[in-house]
Amino acid sequence: MKDALEELQENVAVPFERARAMPPSVYTSEAFLKRELEGIFAQDWFCVGRASALSGAGDYVTMDLAGQPIVVLRDNDGTLRAMSNVCLHRMSTLLEGRGTTRAIVCPYHAWTYNLDGRLRGAPAMTLNSGFCKDDYKLPSVRCEEWLGWVFVTLNPDADTVANRLGRVEELVGDYDMGAYTETFFETHIWDTNWKVLAENFMESYHLPVCHAGTIGGLSKLEEMICPPGEEAFNYHTILKDDQLQIALAHPENTRLKGERRRMTYLLALYPSLLITLTPGYFWYLTLHPHGVGQVRIGFGGGMSPDYVNDPGAQKHFAQLKTLLDEVNVEDKGCTEKVYRGLCSQVAAPGHLSHLERPNYDFAQYINARVQPG
Repeated sequence: MKDALEELQENVAVPFERARAMPPSVYTSEAFLKRELEGIFAQDWFCVGRASALSGAGDYVTMDLAGQPIVVLRDNDGTLRAMSNVCLHRMSTLLEGRGTTRAIVCPYHAWTYNLDGRLRGAPAMTLNSGFCKDDYKLPSVRCEEWLGWVFVTLNPDADTVANRLGRVEELVGDYDMGAYTETFFETHIWDTNWKVLAENFMESYHLPVCHAGTIGGLSKLEEMICPPGEEAFNYHTILKDDQLQIALAHPENTRLKGERRRMTYLLALYPSLLITLTPGYFWYLTLHPHGVGQVRIGFGGGMSPDYVNDPGAQKHFAQLKTLLDEVNVEDKGCTEKVYRGLCSQVAAPGHLSHLERPNYDFAQYINARVQPG
């Protein structure tokens, strides 16, 4: 009997014109998830969110990346740092969630670290002759900022984010994504495999059906462009009409010309940063497996500078946030149904539409990362 690695390898060997969806085993196998954590999430750059959410000294966010607890924060010098979120005494995790702190204090024995990771103080340690405060500093993790996004990696040899995603900047540089302001961020856990949600974002083939009650009528399938993917990402584009004004370039935006004033980019930056970028707003998902059948989701969004400074922008954005929440409810229902179906003994992958080209490219990326050797 073939395992998930063999089934995926056979699946991606077929040219796109005859391609099928990935086999169910790659979504349901515990052994395959282990390979993903080792070959993808422990090796590639992972997005923790927007730099604007970590703008002040002591602002921090925590996460588990491939099983490793990490904290990313802004230190007193204004530098973004990532480091281990594990105390160097009895190895408790340190900070939780997101917030602002003046120091990192262990909740177990109050060992206290400065924002650069150096140990500041440790109660009741004077009688241990081997203890030296200066010997303790939280291990650092690679951290980079790119176009307003914050990335971390456990891989010391990974190429820089700017090099890896330089082609993205060429595609959307005139949108000035780095200047967009985040106005909300939430975390969720859904009962589906992380790849199901990633693939759901990558194709807009499902919009007329899954999102019939919300955005299904705003985009036309015949206007969707799905070019072949790149090494580090895939994307497709949609032309929006004026039913959602904030999706179009603001009248004061002189950078975008012609159809680009109403063009939406859906960017899937591997492994799991998914960005909807319009001339007026953006929203994104950053995904990490939470076991085989669950995904941990960071969900955020905001507006371009033109709309942030527009007197009527807050009303528009409130309407947009309500819409996005409704879309999320629809996506949650669809992706959880897909995962339940994948767990069926008779589940079998069907052929892909031309509008699912990004899914094919994503499968190629997954396969390249998980195969041994």
